[in-house]
Amino acid sequence: MPTPPWMKGPLLLQPDEVLKPTTKRSSNNNSKAPEKALFGKESGVRGKKVMKKIIRDVEKLQGNGVLDDNQIGKFEEFEIGNWLEEIGSDGEVKKIDRKMPWVREEEKVVFRRMKKEKVLTQAEIILDNDLLERLRKKAMRMRKWVKVMKAGVTQAVVDEIRLVWRNNELVMLKFGVPLCRNMDRASEIVEMKTGGLVVWCKKDVLVVYRGQNHWLTSNGRRVFNNLASDNNTTMSQEKSNASTWGRSLNGEDRDENNQPVVGSLYERETDRLLDGLGPRFIDWWMRKPLPVDADLLPQVVPGFRPPTRLSPPKTRPKLTDEELTNLRKLAHPLPFHFALGRNRNLQGLANAILKLWEKSLIAKIAIKWGAQNTDNEQMANELKDLTGGVLLLRNKFLIIFYRGKDFLPQGVANSVMEREMALRRCQLIEEDARVKVAETFQVANEPLAKTSTVGTLAEFQDIQTKYGVLEKENNELEIQIEAQKENLERELRNQERKLAILNGKIEKSATKLAKLNSSWQTAEPDLDLETITEEERECLRKIGLKLSSCLLLGRRGVFNGVIEGVHQHWKHREVVKVITMQRAFLRVIYTAKMLVAESGGILVSVEKLKEGHAIIIYRGKNYRRPSKLMTDHLLTKREALQRSIELQRIGSLKFFAYQRRQAILDLKLKLAKLEEQGVASPQG
Repeated sequence: MPTPPWMKGPLLLQPDEVLKPTTKRSSNNNSKAPEKALFGKESGVRGKKVMKKIIRDVEKLQGNGVLDDNQIGKFEEFEIGNWLEEIGSDGEVKKIDRKMPWVREEEKVVFRRMKKEKVLTQAEIILDNDLLERLRKKAMRMRKWVKVMKAGVTQAVVDEIRLVWRNNELVMLKFGVPLCRNMDRASEIVEMKTGGLVVWCKKDVLVVYRGQNHWLTSNGRRVFNNLASDNNTTMSQEKSNASTWGRSLNGEDRDENNQPVVGSLYERETDRLLDGLGPRFIDWWMRKPLPVDADLLPQVVPGFRPPTRLSPPKTRPKLTDEELTNLRKLAHPLPFHFALGRNRNLQGLANAILKLWEKSLIAKIAIKWGAQNTDNEQMANELKDLTGGVLLLRNKFLIIFYRGKDFLPQGVANSVMEREMALRRCQLIEEDARVKVAETFQVANEPLAKTSTVGTLAEFQDIQTKYGVLEKENNELEIQIEAQKENLERELRNQERKLAILNGKIEKSATKLAKLNSSWQTAEPDLDLETITEEERECLRKIGLKLSSCLLLGRRGVFNGVIEGVHQHWKHREVVKVITMQRAFLRVIYTAKMLVAESGGILVSVEKLKEGHAIIIYRGKNYRRPSKLMTDHLLTKREALQRSIELQRIGSLKFFAYQRRQAILDLKLKLAKLEEQGVASPQG
């Protein structure tokens, strides 16, 4: 073959300078060449994967011993992990103290969450392990239980538990909401009220053991209750001792008397806040601390009156929307202070809330589950009247009150009252001094009785006593009447304006509808109609009802496309079934007559179906297919849709206009009554 032209030129290199491939292989087949490992291209310029690959390659080089002593010395001299060399524009070498990407940082110190210390139950402390194991195995096989409803562990539930304990040593309790959400609290309530021991718990089920010393007589019950209370005291002491020993090992907090602190800081602070407000609610279904039982507080407090309120200068007592939102967010994590199940007679609760507001801005009240006929609206209104606070939130679960910007604690209110009394005393002293000076400079011949009281404190007080209250009442009544009249007149003008807009829309819609109605006309009915016998009519009716294919008539009604569809059906069969969604039967009959007149068929029957009304039309024995299926005197599909929309619009507008007229009449009647009151009040 001829030599290619690019191979005919002279060689640029001498024959002895041409590089020859080496056949010597490395002893380690898995090792990489150092040049490729350090300077080879990677499939990315940044990221965790690329950095990890670079680190692995460097570790392989160090592990395989590829670097000799001189290279290692240079590597240590350059300190690749600590700084880089950069050559500036002037040729000088600059050292930059920076870590390389592959240098691993020191491991961060991670504090793991401490596991919750398991607290021994009273059954595990008192009972033997063999007995406890036997009771738990027996409890797993139990299938009958006592249902605990929303009201909690009531006296009826306790009596039912003791009735079961007569024949069985174990009783199973199945809890509903809300106690099923906190089974630890449920077990505490059961052990406290029944004197038993909870030996097994699963989901919303507790199994309670009656105890080793259980008597069936009534006296025995009282002894059992006393022993149970003693056992509870002993168990709580043992439990506190065990927990104390655990806390001493863990180095937990102690008070000034070197006694272990019971409960968290959250519970201790809340208990300190609620101390002295009333008895606690034992059947509380949420976590501790326990709220105050508002139903045990007195219904009527002698001498109770709403607190004195006084806003700071240049401050409005009304809350803004932003302040209301912030207060609701602040109240969300707070504990409940009271538990309420009564709608009326809440003076005792109001008195406790006022005491709480001296320490806290917000009072949070929980509504008891299972309480009969609770009305949170009535509760909130009565508390608002008694305390004068601001209602932040109210629903069927809780009520939240804010004390208000104008709330004065008892100490501050007393100081304000003392200051006002001191001011009154100063006014009286000034008045006495003025009277003495007037008597000193009195003319001898003028009697004392004719001395003028103009500008004195006595005159001011007399005027306030005689006319102040009456004028205040009259002014307030006139202001209220004028404000109501102004509101009614404004609303009347607004309703009249809306009625005028509706009337304009009705006229516009009526004009469009008249234009569409003038563009079509119905065909005249044929006087020479073909007749059919009753047997033929019944046969054709059954055939029409069995037809699977039908012609649906929508909101557009009858237009030229419907008549075309009827003739298309008659091309293959003698009967056509038309289904319409109209509800009024008179409208269905009108549609059927219109279809017969436009198509020239014979009406067989009108049947009520599940989908609507079925109109069955027979084409007749002398039927001839027309040359032009679509008629010219009917509306098109688009025009029929516009007519349907305008009919719907004008009907809605007329209904709304009727409502506006009724509202205008009502407003005029109210305005006339107010004017009569305004005329009668000055006369009164």
